[in-house]
Amino acid sequence: MIEMPEVDPAVEALVREERIVEAARVASERGDARTASALYERACSWGDAAREAMRAGDPARAIRLAVEARDEALAESAAGSLKSPEDAVAIAAELSQRGLDAWSAHVLERAGRAPDAARAWERAGHSDRAARIFETSGEPAQAVRVLESALRREPREHSLAVALGSLLARFGQDEAAVRALQRIPIDAPERRTALPPLAGALERLGLSRAARDAAAELARLGGPAPGDARRGEGRIGATSRVLLFGRYEALREVSSSAAARVIECLDVVRGDHVAVKLFAAWHGQGTGRDALARFGREVRALRAMDHPNVVPLLDFIEEGPAIVVAWMAGGTLESTLRSGPLAPARAIEIACALLSALADAHRVGILHRDVKPANVLFDGSGVARLSDFGAAHLADASTTATAGVFGTLGYMSPEQREGRPATPRSDIFAVGVLLAEMLTGERHSPTAAVARRLREFHSDLDERHDAVLRRMASPQPEGRSPDALEARAALLALAWPSHVGPSRENGRGGEPERPQPAAGRLTIGPDGRAIDCWTHRAIVQVPLSGPLHLARARAFALADHAGLQAVLRLDGKDERTLWLAMPEGRTMNRSLTADEATQLRQALAALHASGGAHGSVDARHVMVGGSDGPVLLLGDGPEGTASPEGDRVAMEQLVWSHR
Repeated sequence: MIEMPEVDPAVEALVREERIVEAARVASERGDARTASALYERACSWGDAAREAMRAGDPARAIRLAVEARDEALAESAAGSLKSPEDAVAIAAELSQRGLDAWSAHVLERAGRAPDAARAWERAGHSDRAARIFETSGEPAQAVRVLESALRREPREHSLAVALGSLLARFGQDEAAVRALQRIPIDAPERRTALPPLAGALERLGLSRAARDAAAELARLGGPAPGDARRGEGRIGATSRVLLFGRYEALREVSSSAAARVIECLDVVRGDHVAVKLFAAWHGQGTGRDALARFGREVRALRAMDHPNVVPLLDFIEEGPAIVVAWMAGGTLESTLRSGPLAPARAIEIACALLSALADAHRVGILHRDVKPANVLFDGSGVARLSDFGAAHLADASTTATAGVFGTLGYMSPEQREGRPATPRSDIFAVGVLLAEMLTGERHSPTAAVARRLREFHSDLDERHDAVLRRMASPQPEGRSPDALEARAALLALAWPSHVGPSRENGRGGEPERPQPAAGRLTIGPDGRAIDCWTHRAIVQVPLSGPLHLARARAFALADHAGLQAVLRLDGKDERTLWLAMPEGRTMNRSLTADEATQLRQALAALHASGGAHGSVDARHVMVGGSDGPVLLLGDGPEGTASPEGDRVAMEQLVWSHR
């Protein structure tokens, strides 16, 4: 155990009064930079903590804190003060383990570890920077590999093609260079930069006529572009993946089509994960511009709805055009259905959530037009949320507002297929077809979906269930429920079993019955863990020990912090059992890193801010080794003795006793 350094009495008094920032300032003024840094870190003032760490002669710690502060200049200064290349390698490895490859690359580059830096830049998604370092390090083959791999992932990223073609031309691979450079469209902004190396490669291949044509095209465009075509210089603030609209740091592309791309991003202003949907297939003139304006009105209306079963819309960027929505960690219904049918009760829960969302949208005059499994997403708790309201307006911008070509054919109502105007009943039809797919596990045509007897798939379903489904997906609009709330009420009026049941009349050659999940909604996984069939999450069931235990669980749920064990539900049968997420790792059996200690302090602060206290902050209630960092377990705690002050004292004792 390492003893804590002597602390100035004035600083100590301020700490006892929880005046942490003031205590840090006093420590700094009195020359105790190490204590000031620790106190600023405790107050989550990362930039000040990093500057004090530099004053204390600890650049490695300063880098870690500057990363938290996202302070590029401070991190660069700290990286330049590292005492040895070995220190740089150790810090870079730590940053990479945290997924901060761009910061890791910068540290490695400053330390002269060029190949390692190039690989880190590549992992960070900055292929141009990686290729340049490989080339200048005498490894052009690696540079070519990096750019070719990036182009396979992003075939429309023309600056990559320019970089690859120019590189190949510099090393005498003229045929390959021409192939890379000719793929850039004539109207692409990168075309002007691609023409000089293209003309040179064509000339060296003896294709003089083509070379002259390229030179003439370059002259029409105003001659060679100033500077080169390479994207950015790999500074920390711009390295990680592309920064969209000056705010959203791209992490990975989730999906792509001719009409749109969906990018998982980090909102660098709020620190939240978001999804940015970039629309492509629209035109700025005529009906396309009308469609964009109409879409803008709809998303603003939806933003005002704030419905719990609609994916929260955070921003509409007209110049994109793009929409920014909350990130849904639970995936899509489309991926869920690949595993087969859902328990009827779960299918009805999802369908009713969609109908509730649609009812609210219809109330303000908005139709969805494209209800399908890919547009049904789940948040981290398994709640179904409908996405892409109004997005169909941008899918075919040359179409009028009332034309019925929007949507996906498998879920499109007959009137939309025939080019007639869509109505609220058109959205209800799509939910009916989707419900049939959830109940049967099979994708049918709309007509076939409602013709099947549900009893063929589940022995506890009968003609009443068939009838309500047939009404929702009636070929004639007048045969359907007049509004989404009535359709929802019809579904809720029937009992729906909570297990995926075998059928006695399944017509599948007498397949053996599947074992029913334990407790209706629970099943046991191959590793023996309890699995919630609705959310597919591993859980642990904990009996409530008293009213303070329940109050503590509610505070955990309200805090909703990644460093606190997730509270999923109170068992509806006896309301005496909690369902908690089963965290990864094992109970604390080692010392905590500085970052882990910081995350636990932040989790505890979030718990206190929600009005709760823990009461048992010790090694038995901390899980380490998981992919999301350390997690503070709920525990039951001693009745009547938990307090925020006691928690903070216990946390510091825990951190210091395990050093």
